[in-house]
Amino acid sequence: MDIRAVISPTVHDREALEEFADALTDRAPEVERDVARLKKSQGDREITADLFRAIHNIKGDAALCKFDLGIAIAHPIESMMSRFREGEIGFSDLLAETILLAIDRLELATDAVLNRKPLESLRLLDLVQGLEKISRASGERVDADCAELIEAVTGFPPVISSMSGKSPKTAIPKSEHANVSNDLHFFRSLATQFESRSPLFKGRTMRVLRLALETNRTAGNPIDPLQLEAAVYMHDIGMMLLPEENWLKVGKLSESDKAQLRNHPGYAAGLLQRMAGWETAAEIVAQHHEMPGGAGYPQGLNSESICPGAKILAIVDAFEAVMLKHIHRGKNRSVLRAIAEINACDKQFAPEWIAPFNAVIRKTIES
Repeated sequence: MDIRAVISPTVHDREALEEFADALTDRAPEVERDVARLKKSQGDREITADLFRAIHNIKGDAALCKFDLGIAIAHPIESMMSRFREGEIGFSDLLAETILLAIDRLELATDAVLNRKPLESLRLLDLVQGLEKISRASGERVDADCAELIEAVTGFPPVISSMSGKSPKTAIPKSEHANVSNDLHFFRSLATQFESRSPLFKGRTMRVLRLALETNRTAGNPIDPLQLEAAVYMHDIGMMLLPEENWLKVGKLSESDKAQLRNHPGYAAGLLQRMAGWETAAEIVAQHHEMPGGAGYPQGLNSESICPGAKILAIVDAFEAVMLKHIHRGKNRSVLRAIAEINACDKQFAPEWIAPFNAVIRKTIES
């Protein structure tokens, strides 16, 4: 393995790399599908052949496009599948999760290279070295080595439980506003209406709310929980004021689509600003797509100008989006792979809130 090809990939031919990225977008769902099928039917030689072929094709695409990083990731997975096909190792849940994590990382790395983004947070060297170790491991060592790789790359042990969409058990504290409960009930009813526009959104509000409130609580509740709750209910309501063909669109958005979508925080914040007592919630909603480095929208604020509640909401909303972003192609993204992707986007989120959020996720997956 050429370490330089992993930690600092060279773009020999940008057009070829773009072709690899497009092919990977098509092939990754094949891997996801075949891994899920093989977990249920390990003895099925046809499914085994399909998964081997999908990985082999990714490796071949990478070689054709002279993308050495793609070869470095795909080759040891191909070796694992060859050993499984010959009966030398089993196909465990941990091995399946390792393969999916590796393909996720390859997608992120390819995008990062194309867009000249830093790669350090992807821990690609740990990934490739771990894959090579697993590809040579004895059958008894495979699961242990998979667990070691997953924790090295994601920062979390491979113990996964379901993310509950149930309402968090938090009492509503006393407030100076007599209509707080009625207002929150109204905000929640609007969120429910938003969720009803697509089956993909079912349970989304309560999942985001639970993560936001628990992240805030882990940090000592520096943000008024009521204001944060209202912001969670209302943050995407502005979408309902846009053409549905824009915000329910599957696939890539046009620049015109993106321009229209950037209006939604302002619409929702405007509604809250016109209701007495919800000024903080309005600010959270208005800023929840801002980024610390100034690359967010709608105002391009820097970290010092973004309120803490917006920083929390940005993280938990993105986590939910990552969990769902490939669902239209049948991709069953695990909690571990989603949190790994959030942690890899080190320029997008406020670093002071990543640690409390990670603590909440760690508690969730280890409980």
